[in-house]
Amino acid sequence: MPSDLKSFKIGIITASDRASQGSYEDKSGPAIESFFQEHIKNPLDTTRILIPDERDQLETQLIHLADTENCPLIITTGGTGPGPRDITPEATEAVCHKILPGFGEEMRRVSLTYVPTAILSRQTAGIRGNSLIINLPGSPKAISQCLGAVFAALPDCIDQLGGPRLEINDTKKVAFRPH
Repeated sequence: MPSDLKSFKIGIITASDRASQGSYEDKSGPAIESFFQEHIKNPLDTTRILIPDERDQLETQLIHLADTENCPLIITTGGTGPGPRDITPEATEAVCHKILPGFGEEMRRVSLTYVPTAILSRQTAGIRGNSLIINLPGSPKAISQCLGAVFAALPDCIDQLGGPRLEINDTKKVAFRPH
């Protein structure tokens, strides 16, 4: 790995009542981190947070990761379904200055090739300051599918937001940079 690559800071939030209570192990947060370790060359500086499906806690953590930690990329997992405790898209939209609906549209399109219930997923993405926030489902399997669906657009989006240049492991994924 070239030594001149800038570290890439990523915030990962798992929103899960049961995982935050210790009823089961959070496998989604580690799956996100593994995806980026495999597909980018930059050294990762990861902050992982596990919280219950509580909107105020999620909004607070999103704001902290964007405004204080200055993470150019924040990924959430969980809370995107239609259930009464699934509040991640609402929290994300509340803290973002711009919403990028194309991310959710593409993730659902790809996910529908795997499971018909993907239509129920409400993942979205948005911008807060210089941070891109992306909501993913809580399934570790869906995480790879969804991130794979939108990955080519991430480097250009991070570039446009003034983040560090995200270098891709081109043998795995290709980045599209029209600029």
